[in-house]
Amino acid sequence: MTDVILFHSALGQTEGFLAFADELRAAKHKVHTPDLYDGAVFSDLAEGVALAEDLGMGVIVRKADAAVAKLPKKVVYAGFSLGSVAAQSLAQTRKGARGALLYHGGTDPKWFPKPWPPGLPLQIHFAQDDPWIERDEVDALVAASGGEVFIYPGDAHLFADPSCSDFDPEAAELLMERTRAFLR
Repeated sequence: MTDVILFHSALGQTEGFLAFADELRAAKHKVHTPDLYDGAVFSDLAEGVALAEDLGMGVIVRKADAAVAKLPKKVVYAGFSLGSVAAQSLAQTRKGARGALLYHGGTDPKWFPKPWPPGLPLQIHFAQDDPWIERDEVDALVAASGGEVFIYPGDAHLFADPSCSDFDPEAAELLMERTRAFLR
């Protein structure tokens, strides 16, 4: 059993995001799902991104840090898109991280106050032509971490969220298989 802290995308804690967390729980992992949006959930990505921009990434990262303050330190941090920023920040800066799973995101480690910890396992998952992925940012993270990158066909951004119009069942199942292997 692995403790996992899973952060939501700019859509908030959608039914699909919560179902993803439940699937990890069914595999006997303890999964925490902090709500960085205080209950707000969106079906339109532009609306969710607007809230994230209003809050600012600094506030989102501080909210993530506060949300995990009383949770175990020896955890795997994971996040969907916007949540991958929170997960990466904590993996880089909070002692005890056991790994990071970044879904539909990843950024250059230089944006955080500490470098990527040597030897910390990392997986990054995204679609080949995802318009939200900045490949140079992901490449910098991979160069700094030695992490694994899994690229899926298509251009869907949140393909692992079954409540999202981007959902791709085949890609989502493969992502989940790789996630389970990582957590073992």
